[in-house]
Amino acid sequence: MQRSISSTKNVYSNLLHYQKPPTAAMITRQQPPCDVFINHRGIDTKKNVAGLLYNHLTRLRLRPFLDSKNMKPGDKLFNKIDTAISGCKVGVAVFSPRYCQSYFCLHELARIMEAKKKVIPVFCDVKPSELMIKDNWRCPKHELDRFQSALEEAKYTVGITFDSSDGDWPGFLMTATEAILENLIEVEEEEQHQKLI
Repeated sequence: MQRSISSTKNVYSNLLHYQKPPTAAMITRQQPPCDVFINHRGIDTKKNVAGLLYNHLTRLRLRPFLDSKNMKPGDKLFNKIDTAISGCKVGVAVFSPRYCQSYFCLHELARIMEAKKKVIPVFCDVKPSELMIKDNWRCPKHELDRFQSALEEAKYTVGITFDSSDGDWPGFLMTATEAILENLIEVEEEEQHQKLI
């Protein structure tokens, strides 16, 4: 991740100083897959829980994916997100009081569950029992069923509860990071085991 940030800075520096168009090599360079996909409702948690977690994981030299940090204008929304989900090792689903009002959140959650990724639910200012889907989008029944199934699976997965009014942000980041690292190690051990079989 550090290398791609430096490369990006060099690209911008070249563009500003020399005003040369970027070369095809600069444009087609692929980012490595992410380690952790952070699923969240942006309006609720992007500037606090999800954003802080992304920054913290980045400082630890992990490769988290957060849409506002990893996507740029012109990216195809579902393609980029689906690729990140397919390539990630662990998903973190940050549930907030209005999470279920977002079609995109539920789509991402369903993709994470269908890809059989390890998922760490973070219940931020909401209890699992309060999470319910209302069809505000007039989705086909099969899609609502996908969303409901994914949500139920997440609600019955051991997660982290966080009350933002408590304000113990360092405690939350430590607990979440430990859970993420434990799950990453477990996934990598399973991958190594599968290679030996």
